[in-house]
Order: sequence, then C-alpha cells, then structure tokens
Amino acid sequence: MKLTILGGGGFRVPLVYRALLADHEPGRVTRVTLHDLDAGRLAAIGRVLAEQAEGVPDAPVVDTTTDLDEAIRDADFVFSAIRVHGLEGRVIDERVALAEGVLGQETVGAGGVAYGLRTLPVALHIAERIAAVAPQAWVINFTNPAGMVTEAMSRHLGDRVIGICDSPAGLGKRVARALGADPRRVRLDYAGLNHLGWLRRAEVDGVDLLPRLLADDTALLSLEEGKLFGADWIRTLGAIPNEYLHYYYFGREGVAATKGAAQTRGSFLLDQQSRFYATVAGCDTGALAAWQSTLLERETTYMAENRDAAGAGDRDESDLESGGYEQIALALMRAIALDQRATLILNIRNQGALPGLDEDAVIEVPCTVGAGGARATVVDPLPDHAAALVASVKAVERAVIEAATTGSRRAALRAFAVHPLVDSVAVARRLLDEYQQQLPQLGYLS
Repeated sequence: MKLTILGGGGFRVPLVYRALLADHEPGRVTRVTLHDLDAGRLAAIGRVLAEQAEGVPDAPVVDTTTDLDEAIRDADFVFSAIRVHGLEGRVIDERVALAEGVLGQETVGAGGVAYGLRTLPVALHIAERIAAVAPQAWVINFTNPAGMVTEAMSRHLGDRVIGICDSPAGLGKRVARALGADPRRVRLDYAGLNHLGWLRRAEVDGVDLLPRLLADDTALLSLEEGKLFGADWIRTLGAIPNEYLHYYYFGREGVAATKGAAQTRGSFLLDQQSRFYATVAGCDTGALAAWQSTLLERETTYMAENRDAAGAGDRDESDLESGGYEQIALALMRAIALDQRATLILNIRNQGALPGLDEDAVIEVPCTVGAGGARATVVDPLPDHAAALVASVKAVERAVIEAATTGSRRAALRAFAVHPLVDSVAVARRLLDEYQQQLPQLGYLS
C-alpha cells in the first residue's frame, strides 16, 4: 500500500514514519513517497527516516520527489501536511495581528484567517490534481486550519477527504486518565469545529462519568484543560472545552501573554527548526538524535503563553508521550484499507449529524470508519453559547473559502471583520492591507 505525504520535508513527518515502522499488520503501508517543494528539507527528513528504519527488516520503502503528479500517482492514501510560505509566513501572521492588538495564532483569529487565505488556493489545486491523477486515493488532511482546508478540498473530493487533529483525542486520553478508566472503553461525546469543540460526556458501559470529574477539583485540575480554564469555568460550561478555546474565553490574557513573551510561537519554531535543518544538512550521522531533541523541546513549550497566562505551569510528562495525530492517521488508514470498524473524532462533512449547520459544513465529531470511509455520529445540539460561536466561526471559514475560490477581497475583508476576536472593521481593513503587503501569496485578492 502506498502513502504519499505532501509537505514531506516537514518536521513532524518522522512521527508518521515511526508509527508505520511499528505497524506489522496485513495490508500495512509498504511504500512512502515524500513530496515537498524544498529539496533540502526533503533530504534532511529522508536522513532521519533512514536512521529510524535501521534494523527494521520490513521498513516501508521511502522515495522523494518535488513533482506533485508523480507523488500522488498510484497512491492509496495521501496525507496532506503542507505549510504555504513556511514558518516565515506564520511569523508574519502573528506579528501583523499583534501590532493591531488582536490574536495572530495560526488557526485562531486573524492569524488563522491569513493562513487560510494563502493556503486554500494551494489546497484546492492539490485536490484538483488528486481528483484527476489519483481518484482512488483517500486524502487525510492535517494542513491547518484543518476544518477550513478540509471543507474547501471536499468540493473536489467529496467524502474522500477527511481531516484529522490530535487535540480531541489528547483530551479524551487525559479525561480517561483522570477518571482512572481505560481510554479504549471511554465513549466520548465531543462536538464542534476543529480547534473549537467541547467534550460533553465520557461514558463507560453506558454511564456518564463526566459529572464525577467536574465535581472533583483535584482530578479536574490534573487535566491541562483544568489548569488552563480553571475548575469553576469548566463547571459553569458543564463541559470540557478544547484547549484552543482558551483563545476565545481568555482573549485579552492570551494577547497580553503573547505580547509579553520573548518571541512568538512561530518565531520560536522558525529559529528552532532552522537550526535543526542546518544541523542535519551538515552531518552524515546523528539526524535522528537531532530530531528527537528538537521534538522534545517543541512539545515541552506547546501553548506556553496560554499556560503562563493561566498560571498552569509546565506540561505534564504524560502529555509529552507519542500517540498523537500520527496514530490517528494510522488508525484511519487501517480502518479504511482493512475494513476494521473504528470510532475516531474526525473532521468530515456534517450530513445532518450536528444540528444548526448545513450538510456540507465540515464539523469535528466522533465518526464511524470502515471500508466506505467515515460517517459522522449524530450528536445532540450544542448549547446556545457554543452554537453561536460555532456559527460565527463557520461564517468566517466560508468567507475565506469564498475569497480563495473567487479572488474576492471583499470576502476576505468580511472574514477578518466578522471574526469574534477582531473587534473593529477598521482593524480588519488594516489587517488585510498589511497582510497583502507582506504576503505575496495574497496577491490574487482584488
């Protein structure tokens, strides 16, 4: 079975390959094609993967290419993890927004809008090429903003594109651990959009254990979410919010913490990964060790500004363990390829599963997966406060998709202006002007 990874020179690709190396089941991936526009990054990640494969007799064969059609031809699965304009673009996203006093995070707020505006034209082109060259392929999208990108690609690929994110699964594992339950036996009622969802029930043998968790301060505050949001606010919601909702519920504190940090998250990652790629390019051995040490530093500092703003302290060691998005991708591929029925929280078209949104809106909910793909589980409506926020952010996503498909600058302006974290049309105009000035990829807007 062939897996193509778009963004194959990306730093997190060895996580996927590590999961593939540990998979010895029938129908496993035997060939991996890495595609990237940067041949130097491809070579560096290729070195890491080669060291990972040492001593593994049945390791999947790896090849690399900068040609998109060549990469996707004959692919059974295409894993999309591209970053248009690289981390340099993320730094611009952050700095332009912060200069206006609003959030510039890569998937949330003005930064997420800017990232979407430059990413969607490329993602749509990729979807068109897959539909033409590899219509049999299943596309697993991890490119951010994941829900928005998945929805745009679905216009060409229908239900053959599925978005994944490790945040809900990580939350589910933390909740199970706090309850002393086996994660495999916990059924999660989770609903919303990507990076905008709420865990409303956690059932074991048909009994919802979430009320017990919400009533226990010690257990609740053992969760990263408990430390971020505080026990009282989580009890007020009656549900555990995805960690990214901290940007909405504590927006002022988040902006202040980011402004007060020595550097933005994007700047930190740019510096860190530049050192990594330079180190690997200049040595014949030690690529894997360099990657592992860089990964640990990356994971340790994840959402550091938010934890500082909340006084949450350092991340728990258990949250640094592997088993994130690469395991979700592997489970998804196995379920489809081998028709092994699985339940995973995924980003797919609504088709009536979540009341209040139309059929084609991509949502993030538990899904049943098999040979026919993924189907969303029908869930209860969101409470008014959550439904209103979801509707507002979905309107932003739709405006970005409209801008990307039509070149409409008005649609792009509307995306910035109606976002809940942008508080002025005048600010939205300045944001769009500045992003267009600094990001050549937005030159298509007129």
